[in-house]
Amino acid sequence: MSDGFQPASIDADGARRSAMPIPRLDPESALVFVINASAGAHDVDAKRAVIESTLAAQGRKGELLICGPDDLARMATRAAAAALARGTAVIAVGGDGSLGTVAQAAHAAGCPMGVIPYGTFNYFARTHGIPTEPAAAARQLLDARPRPVQVGAINDRVFLVNASLGVYPELLQDREAYKARFGRSRWVAFVAGCATLLRAQRRLRLHIETGSTVRDVQTLTLFVGNNRLQLQQFGAEPADTLAGTPGDGCLAALMLRPIGTLSMLGLMLHGAMGRLGEAAGVDSFEFTHMVVKPRLAPGRREVVVAFDGEVARMRAPIEIRVLDKPLYLLQAPDPAGTPEAGP
Repeated sequence: MSDGFQPASIDADGARRSAMPIPRLDPESALVFVINASAGAHDVDAKRAVIESTLAAQGRKGELLICGPDDLARMATRAAAAALARGTAVIAVGGDGSLGTVAQAAHAAGCPMGVIPYGTFNYFARTHGIPTEPAAAARQLLDARPRPVQVGAINDRVFLVNASLGVYPELLQDREAYKARFGRSRWVAFVAGCATLLRAQRRLRLHIETGSTVRDVQTLTLFVGNNRLQLQQFGAEPADTLAGTPGDGCLAALMLRPIGTLSMLGLMLHGAMGRLGEAAGVDSFEFTHMVVKPRLAPGRREVVVAFDGEVARMRAPIEIRVLDKPLYLLQAPDPAGTPEAGP
């Protein structure tokens, strides 16, 4: 858990400004790659080989910056500044957590961002049509153009996929412990999640404001999704999001009401079958801006939160919102002719 990290800040009016013009890329400038040395099972040499061979085959240039998790935020900020100055893009090489850190820097700088995924689930890449096979993703980058995608913020942190309070941050911490012991796989992540849910007892008491709606609730977790694919796989996509789905102007909130062990087993079964939305004890709604005021013990001012797989402490109240300013993501050219930035 990190509690002293100071990320690149979101502009004070970042959630109020209209989208900036789509940035243009200079094809002669070197792409700037930020490689998380600990993301995924592939070693750094393999990642470097994939990138360098792809660049060489197309006669393109690139700068590779390699770092560990503790130095990722600083390196991402440096890379985004360099990319902006050169008229090029910063490329995140890693899982959803690494992508979120690089996105924080790219969004603050206003430069385009590309993705070579090396994570376990790769929800962000898959949602936006980026191949999950690293070599294919690297090849696609070289013909890609910046296109705006929606991002959310929890206090001063950008998130791409999700943000949460309560048992879900605990689940992420348990999952990392299981991965360290048993290796990285979706099965290990599932078993870790079940273990966390079965011992979940702590209830959050939250005062939630969304526009004119006020809710006072007790819940095991508040989960906010910005990724249609993850919500669909949970089977928890709110019924009215087919047109206005997260990623198209809103976020989706899920709350898990306190339930007993047998009910929790039933809920886990529904989740495993992709039918969480049908389970008793799950409430959901959409919003664009939410203020969460947890009831904390005397003397406590911070609450544990998670965003894109990272866990941190934040000072209450917690503000979660859709940012008006998008992230400009490198994606394959749109065959339908959606306006894009030229080279």
